[in-house]
Order: sequence, then structure tokens, then C-alpha cells
Amino acid sequence: MKIEQARIGILGGGQLGKMLNHTANQWNLALSILDKDASFPAGINAWKFVQGDFRDYQDVLSFGKSLDVLGVEIEHVNIQALHELVGQGVQVHPSPQALEIIKDKFLQNQFYTVHHLPTVSFERFNSKSEIIEAVRMGSVKIPFVQKTRGEGYDGRGVQLVETPADLEELLDAPSIVEPKVAIRKELAVVAARNAKGEIRCYDPVEMVFNDQNMLAFLYAPADIPGQIHDNLIEIAKSTIEAFSICGLLAIEFFWTEDDLLLINEVAPRPHNSGHHTLEYAVTSQFEQHLRGLLNLPLGSTELKGKAAMVNLLGEPRYSGPPHYKGMEDILALDRVHIHLYGKPETRPYRKMGHITVSGPDRESIQEKVNIIQSKFKIVTA
Repeated sequence: MKIEQARIGILGGGQLGKMLNHTANQWNLALSILDKDASFPAGINAWKFVQGDFRDYQDVLSFGKSLDVLGVEIEHVNIQALHELVGQGVQVHPSPQALEIIKDKFLQNQFYTVHHLPTVSFERFNSKSEIIEAVRMGSVKIPFVQKTRGEGYDGRGVQLVETPADLEELLDAPSIVEPKVAIRKELAVVAARNAKGEIRCYDPVEMVFNDQNMLAFLYAPADIPGQIHDNLIEIAKSTIEAFSICGLLAIEFFWTEDDLLLINEVAPRPHNSGHHTLEYAVTSQFEQHLRGLLNLPLGSTELKGKAAMVNLLGEPRYSGPPHYKGMEDILALDRVHIHLYGKPETRPYRKMGHITVSGPDRESIQEKVNIIQSKFKIVTA
């Protein structure tokens, strides 16, 4: 397949699609996007935006049948249509089989167990009442974490139970339950692979979450011992190989107090934990993803320096057309890059953009992170 003639599609038109479009535009690739409304972020700079529902069988089938390569921006797409497209000769990444596993927390954790990849112990439940009964019988011990099997991302579908009173807040859905782990740090590795089997990994990053269980900011590279770094890279390589992913696989880890590295979850696409690579890696994660999807040689994952990424979330109590307070204050800082996703409406804790920063050391970077978090606010006009 000649790259200049490749017909590529992405299911999902959010901010990841928008940033993926940027590299596709640089390479003059015919990258099409499928989503419900062209006002979504990826509609701004798409080569072609097709209006449709990536959860709908017929919409996905119609969109994909004229493509050479089809990828995803979100896991919750119509799997049946992807199987049909593979049968018609379309290259689908990740494969429908891998996607079926990844979109289901139980199947995902079961996959790690079968492939001897380290993860937290877990138990499957069908309802809230089943979990409460297991607690009453003593087979589930408080504290624990409940994760719904599907539809969980950006902190959704996760419930922490630390006291018996918290049982009332359990989510009434098919779930897994994991014991609460004593975590030293939450880390992530973005790995890339192409069909030739070439694998490259970015340096691990260190993630800091807010009280909504959403990523607030990250540091790159993570401040970790060399052996932990090497072990993370080896696990990441084994994981992307086990799934046979082409493109990116972002892998989130718990580094526990007793020095275990446990896989928390994965995402087969560009990811929040790789946004710093836009300015501060030789090859951005979005370019790397296209390289993997198209079976091109993978680019260098070397970092250009110490960096951080700060998520820009909608302020609580504000819903409506966004107003960005503090832009001038942030633009007055050195080595700062603002990315606004162009979403037409802000909501409490909605991801509206991110900012990447760099500096000579962790202290100077943290100072900029603090300024961003105190001065940049997304409210309504």
C-alpha cells in the first residue's frame, strides 16, 4: 500500500482525533473521522468528517468498507461491524478480538492472568447486591475498589469503598472488585508496535490524580529507580505483544509500597499519559500511532527534556460556552504550550484542553504547574 494513497479512518471525533489529524495533515494523508457532529474537536481539521454513530453497526460498516486501515479513538465502538470489516479485507487496529477484551475490565484482567502479566487480584460480580452479600459473608474485605466492566474512563465507573457506609454508593452494574492496593506511585508507559513486530516505548511518566479520580497532571520522565524503569518497559513490551496491537497501547501501572508493578488498565490509542510528547519527545505519540497503524518504521521515543502535562478541566458549577480565564498569565511563562480542544460547551470536570511545560528540574516545573492550576480556569462567559 502506497502511503500517499492510503485511505485511513478513525472511529471517534474528540480531541485525540483532532491531534491525530494534525500529523495526518502534515503528511497529506486522507484521514476520515466518524462521529455524531462535525462541531466535535476533530471536525475542525479533519480531511473528511463523516456524520454517524460509532456504536451503530450500519454506520461503522458503511464508514469502514471503503477504507484500507481503520483505528479507534475510543474503545466503545460496534465490535460486530469491525469483525465484518476484517472479513472484507480492511485492516482494523486494534483487532476486534483485542478490543473486545480491552473494553471489558473483567476480560482485560483475565487476559493478564492468562498471559502471566502482573495485575491486581480481582473477583467478578453481576450487581451491587452481590457485592454487598459477599462483604456480609466475608469473602470481600473492606477497603476495596469496584470497577464496572464497561464504559469506564476518565474516572467513571470506579467506586472506592473504605467504610461500610460506602457500600450504599456502589454502582449497580456488572463489575469487578479489587482489594485497595497501597500505592507508592501511579505510572504509565505508552508503547508502540507495527505489523513487522517493531516495538518502542516512551519513558514512564508519573501521574497525579484529582478527587474525581481524573488525571490532574503528570511528570515525564517519572522519578523512579532504574530497575523499576526497566521492569516497566519490559512489561509494556510483553503486554503490547500479547495483544498484537499495531499502533499505540497506553498502559497504566500501580507501583506498590512493596515494590510490585501491577497493570491497572490499558488503552489501544493515543492517551492522556502521552500528551507531553507533542512538544517534548522526538516523535509525538500521534505521529507514532500513525506509523504503527500504517506499518511504517517507528520514530524515536527519546524525550527532549523534563516535562509535565496539566489537564484543563471545566470548573465545577459551570456549564455552557467556555470562557478561558488566565490565558495571558500562562502565555507569559516560558516553555509553556496551550492546547484547547475546541469543545463548544464546558461542563464540570470535562476535559477541555491541556498544557505542556518544561524546565531544567522538577522544582521549576512544579512551580509552573502550580501557577497553571491556580490561574487558568474554564468557566462560562
